[in-house]
Amino acid sequence: MRLSSAQLFHEIATPLPPSGMRVVMRRAVVLGGSIAGLLAARVLSDHADEVIVVERDVSDADDGPRAGVPQGSQVHALLPAGAVQLERWFPGFAAEAIAGGAVVPPKDGSRDRFFMNGEVRIAPPVEQDWPVLITTRPYLEAKVRRRTLAVDNIRFVAGRAEGLLFDGERVAGVKYVPEGGTEAVTATADFVVDAMGRSSRLGDWAEAAGWERPPMRRMPIKLNYATAMFAYDEAISDLWSVIAQSSPGDGRPARIGGVLRVEGDRWIMLIAGYDDDRPSRDAADFVARCRNGFPAVFGDIAEKGRMLGDVVTYHQADSRRRDFHEVSRLPAGLAVAGDAIASFNPVYGQGMTSAALHASCLSTYLRSGPDLDEPAKAYFDRVAVVVDAAWQVSTFADLELPHVHGPYPRGYKLIRWVSGQVFKASMTDAVTNERLAGITTMLTHPQQLARPGTILRALRINLLPAAARR
Repeated sequence: MRLSSAQLFHEIATPLPPSGMRVVMRRAVVLGGSIAGLLAARVLSDHADEVIVVERDVSDADDGPRAGVPQGSQVHALLPAGAVQLERWFPGFAAEAIAGGAVVPPKDGSRDRFFMNGEVRIAPPVEQDWPVLITTRPYLEAKVRRRTLAVDNIRFVAGRAEGLLFDGERVAGVKYVPEGGTEAVTATADFVVDAMGRSSRLGDWAEAAGWERPPMRRMPIKLNYATAMFAYDEAISDLWSVIAQSSPGDGRPARIGGVLRVEGDRWIMLIAGYDDDRPSRDAADFVARCRNGFPAVFGDIAEKGRMLGDVVTYHQADSRRRDFHEVSRLPAGLAVAGDAIASFNPVYGQGMTSAALHASCLSTYLRSGPDLDEPAKAYFDRVAVVVDAAWQVSTFADLELPHVHGPYPRGYKLIRWVSGQVFKASMTDAVTNERLAGITTMLTHPQQLARPGTILRALRINLLPAAARR
């Protein structure tokens, strides 16, 4: 029986340790040492005699954001589904991260605030049994890298990927320029994973070799970030997590801001706008925007706090996805993971978690006993389920932005109305809020919200007087 997308997603997001691993290849090569590449390498280590990760930013990897991750200095979120997968592949990861300084927010929500259009919104608490970690991206990535490199059959090679080797109908290896070198060298491989991020050149390489370029879908978002780090000071605020969102309308621009307490007794604070609303690197501009465009806690921290380092900016023009599952002819021995296959509006925090779920898809594929001389279609079909889930959540929200003009999916107006009803009910009803939280944290598939029981419950609650809803 064919499983639904929600059922497949449930299998992909499992916390259960994998079983039935066996070695099916001599060497696997991963292009890119990001979270996606590291987790792909960890999965491949159970199925290959040797795993090589080709990464150009090895030398400065533990000193801060990698050069290949321009958004690395910005606020990052590891959603609960991502934390579950990290724990699955690296048992004890959460405890190790916490011991090293990762922040674990109180479960009662006493240090958290969520503002919508300037007003505090207090939703019912969500019962959770998953690890919640708040860290900077470099801290988390360094922990994942150390655990990955501790696996005996994984090694890093410093170099810049330059192409693929093909042998008939399959990928047979990679070409790369070693660090400090000028000429490309080759490494044979039975399996290659592209984890080179948004700027992946895999489509160019495949097309040049006579293969079909995967279709790309884009949604222009024109997102502009500015982030600054501050020393944590309880005299200014005792909050550890603040999210502020302004929806466009009544003269309000669409804006999103966030404050997180992170390792090293610091706050990391982000303010974001869209289109022509562009925060700059000027510290005075940052402080003014925090005070005038966001809730008071942003201005208090920006004005009274001790800024550590400079304001860092980032711009992302679009969300994009490469639909490999729609390609009719793919070479064997190839998979794609992370931002190289889909990259979303980062304000929703789906990037690292999607990469972790891609690793789960890769594990399922390799444990199924595939013929490696055939294209990895089963892998790409599963990844498409993850991509569709994240894409639906982020792009439906982005279609609310006045400068975004589609593409609109079929049934958009109805889905938008239903989503609005569920969100409204979630602010007062614990059951609805828990179901919605499962979607936004990528623990469950968005299809779950379309269940008649969930919709009817939301409508019934929203028809009650305000006092009764509370």
